[in-house]
Amino acid sequence: MSLSSLTSCFKAVSSPFSSFGLGAVRTATKRAGGTISNFGGSPGKRLGVKRFSDQYVIPGNIIVRQRGTKFHPGQHVKMGRDHTLYAMVPGFVRFYKVPGARKDRKYVGIVLNRGEKLPRDETNLGRSRFFGFSDLAAWRKEETQLVHA
Repeated sequence: MSLSSLTSCFKAVSSPFSSFGLGAVRTATKRAGGTISNFGGSPGKRLGVKRFSDQYVIPGNIIVRQRGTKFHPGQHVKMGRDHTLYAMVPGFVRFYKVPGARKDRKYVGIVLNRGEKLPRDETNLGRSRFFGFSDLAAWRKEETQLVHA
């Protein structure tokens, strides 16, 4: 066998259109794209504080939307099943921590008068509301007396 016949045999094998029936090799006409898993993410859930300190709320107003208990319910505030905190009575929002208790736990409560502090010292100051209600007529009367004084 001559050298020229060997080289022609190897050329035939390496060619995609060889007589051995390998067929044509397809080449890519476009670059391969990678796979994506989350398609750019999902929309945000609009979590966070909705009513800030000293803002007036009415019953049912959402104060905080959260995942888990970053804030805990305090006086006159309830927690929904998705950890949403909402107001139970009309008043002003207060954020506070309880001294001597868990130092990192933050609470949200509702007070009747703007500027009141929580937790309320009920032994010296008495209760601000009875059975979840307050005498709004007396409250407005006190408010007008403070304005005219």
